[in-house]
Amino acid sequence: MSALTRLTAAELAEKIRTREVSAVEVAQAHLDRIAEVDSTLHAFLHVGHDSALASAALVDEGLAAGTAPASPLAGVPLALKDVFTTTDMPTTAGSKILEGWRPPYDATVTARLRAAGITILGKTTMDEFAMGSSTEYSAYGPTRNPWDTTRVPGGSGGGSAASLAAFEAPLAIGTDTGGSIRQPAAFTGTVGVKPTYGGVSRYGLIAAASSLDQGGPCARTVLDAALLHEVIAGHDPMDSTSIDQPVPAVVEAARRGADGDLSGLRVGVVRELGGEGYQAGVRASYDEALRQLEKLGAQLVEVSCPHFEYGLGAYYLIMPSEVSSNLARFDAMRYGLRVDKGASAEEVMAATREAGFGPEVKRRIILGTYALSSGYYDAYYGQAQKVRTLIARDFAAAFTQADVLVSPATPTTAFPLGDKVDDPLAMYLNDLATIPTNLAGTAALSVPSGLADGLPVGLQVMAPALGEAVMYRVAAAYEAARNAEDGGPLLDRVPEVS
Repeated sequence: MSALTRLTAAELAEKIRTREVSAVEVAQAHLDRIAEVDSTLHAFLHVGHDSALASAALVDEGLAAGTAPASPLAGVPLALKDVFTTTDMPTTAGSKILEGWRPPYDATVTARLRAAGITILGKTTMDEFAMGSSTEYSAYGPTRNPWDTTRVPGGSGGGSAASLAAFEAPLAIGTDTGGSIRQPAAFTGTVGVKPTYGGVSRYGLIAAASSLDQGGPCARTVLDAALLHEVIAGHDPMDSTSIDQPVPAVVEAARRGADGDLSGLRVGVVRELGGEGYQAGVRASYDEALRQLEKLGAQLVEVSCPHFEYGLGAYYLIMPSEVSSNLARFDAMRYGLRVDKGASAEEVMAATREAGFGPEVKRRIILGTYALSSGYYDAYYGQAQKVRTLIARDFAAAFTQADVLVSPATPTTAFPLGDKVDDPLAMYLNDLATIPTNLAGTAALSVPSGLADGLPVGLQVMAPALGEAVMYRVAAAYEAARNAEDGGPLLDRVPEVS
């Protein structure tokens, strides 16, 4: 493994800017690492070898000509979840129904990455249409966890998280509908951020559940995540749900947090998250994290969010309902897979969807269609939306008592491949701690908080809408203290993939 692949994004950017190393050298080192380990991990669905080197060469040419870097991350490589459209690479959303599809336009996130001079290495493996918690529902095979290749990396963005933990990329992009950035981050010992809903454009993000989906940064450090956050965030007139407000000063907050002083900050400990049903090692790691936050000067305040316990049920009515609507566009008439069986358009659509959609996608379409059907809409979808309102009120009340809230990011550590793939309810329970934030549209992240039984654990830090700055400050302070106590970052202990 090249020493370059062990550096943080911030370190790489500085070396590229000062021309200590070239962006092409950095890109090649990461492409070599992908070639070395990805046949085992399957973090990538597509590697854009030539386009990555060409992008990196443009950065080097600009620096040689004396042009200022396009952004603080110019030349740094990145792995992009295969749910964002890219004109130069296939976009499949992990589904056979889009196999080989080349979109005619870039997603706004993709375009902002390119404009910032970031080198896109390729597209990462994901659960089909971002529906899953293990990346086992990918139509192209599962991703494996670099910490233990017999275990899952989380989902739906397991490919992005695994690429970070295996040092295939220093940065990645994921999407979070019910925890699909934060849960993989917790399972792989990386940092994953779900921004405020509307904080990052969804234009060109293939929709699963439009009122819940949110793109966000994934990285190995809090500062790297903040640097990437500032690149991709901001108002986009192409997205009607995009927030027309300044991007929170997350990089400044992350740098400030690294000084380790949280004096005067109130940290809310959510009573309903972290108790019964949580793995003992996860709970022990969480308790130690709370003690660490107190040592940093934070005031711990217990808060109650009584409607969180209904979040899982509400989510698994709202999410499938929106899936049922959004996936109706895959009709075999305009793009993607087409199975010509039958004389009518309806028969072609039915045959194509039968062949193109996987079992989890079909399950959620059926659930959502039922929840939206005449006679059941008010009893299921309507009631779930009322619960969503109550959860948002719980957050609002809690944030009058605390600046941020904390909980374990996941109830357990990474579980074995195949362990839950045939038990949908057991799989859905992985999102217990992360779902409330998506329902409320607020911000949250997962930061590594040590090991339990040799596997990574994540601490979830939650903030109000557009409250990312304080969230990054707390996470950076905790990260710095944890690294000092452990003698280095958690990923220093990840086993070499063989």
